[in-house]
Amino acid sequence: ERVGRLTEKKILLGVSGGIAAYKSAELVRLLRFEGASVRVVMTASAIQFVGPLTFQALSGHPVHTELLDSEQESAMGHIHLSRWADLVLVAPATANLIAKIRLGAADDLLSTLCLASDVPVIVAPAMNRGMWENPATQENLACIRDRGIRILGPDQGAQACGEKGYGRMMEPDAICDQLAEIEQHGVLAQTSVLVTAGPTREAIDPVRFLSNHSSGKMGYAVAGSAKAAGAQVTLVSGPVTMEDPGVHRLIRVETAAEMYDQVVQRAADFDIFIAVAAVADYKPVVAGEKKIKKNKDHLQLSLQRTKDILGSVAALKNGPFTVGFAAETENLESYARKKLAVKSIDMIAANWVGRDQQGFNVDTNALEVFWPGGCQSLPLTSKSILAQQLVDLIAERFNIQKPTPA
Repeated sequence: ERVGRLTEKKILLGVSGGIAAYKSAELVRLLRFEGASVRVVMTASAIQFVGPLTFQALSGHPVHTELLDSEQESAMGHIHLSRWADLVLVAPATANLIAKIRLGAADDLLSTLCLASDVPVIVAPAMNRGMWENPATQENLACIRDRGIRILGPDQGAQACGEKGYGRMMEPDAICDQLAEIEQHGVLAQTSVLVTAGPTREAIDPVRFLSNHSSGKMGYAVAGSAKAAGAQVTLVSGPVTMEDPGVHRLIRVETAAEMYDQVVQRAADFDIFIAVAAVADYKPVVAGEKKIKKNKDHLQLSLQRTKDILGSVAALKNGPFTVGFAAETENLESYARKKLAVKSIDMIAANWVGRDQQGFNVDTNALEVFWPGGCQSLPLTSKSILAQQLVDLIAERFNIQKPTPA
């Protein structure tokens, strides 16, 4: 007899009002095939797209639609329904439903269940690309994600409105795969991850230094997401104002040389290395012992290359799965692919800098991720959500490439 990956899992599936609701019928079938028990809650708008009878036939249970229904309340009230579940999954989650979750609204059965639930809540967004890209939606997503709600997708492609872009609900089989991985205590359970974040500072004299605009937001978000995915995380951080993300170990450094020493001496002990830090490529050959006085019209600095942290880790024998970052102002794909090949790393995440809402010192970003033989676009969203999506992708590639135990 087949043992499903979600055997004995009790899943409360919320279906909100969008055309992607038709995919939810297949999702119910797949969840049950994986061994889960499924109860369905539909919003009034969802009923306009797919009839409750469809979900009743597929789940084997009556569908719940009304917050104040005397028959449903007497059988299983909204509080009892939320307590029955091991997991609340909202698929599709419309922009409106996501906004209500963020606000803590409880004006229908589904939003009330999300608010009353004390079990994990997962949402699979589905909406028009313009609604997805709207700053209000991105802010709502970032907020609920920071409260612990996991976000799956969305995918990119043709939409029912005739437009193309991000906003398609993740396919049902992919959602099942994600739930199965989460059920195994996180996609990076029993994995150790080393992350670098922030800038470095290279001294010119006791009061001046060379650095860059990195805030550390992306690196800290990646470290936090890796921890949330079950990994034991060590974060090596340059000088930033970010709060400790609660990782296993936080090591603060100032210069590229200090970051090199801290990373290279311990990288071989980790399964995955994610180099998010914007490490200075050059440093002054000599740093002045005293403050340089402004007594000349021109000042010439002699610079030398800093040590290559990413390349050194990638060159380690039996070293970790290595992920690099590339911030580019032009030719993003060609430069990223070149860096991937030259440094012999396993994956590289590239992003534009100098563009609206992307790069340094902003809360949003987008990534183009490349690996030998493949690539994937992660659309503009908050860095916290983007980090979660990137960590999921890293986990997927890592699990594909890691050696099979003898």
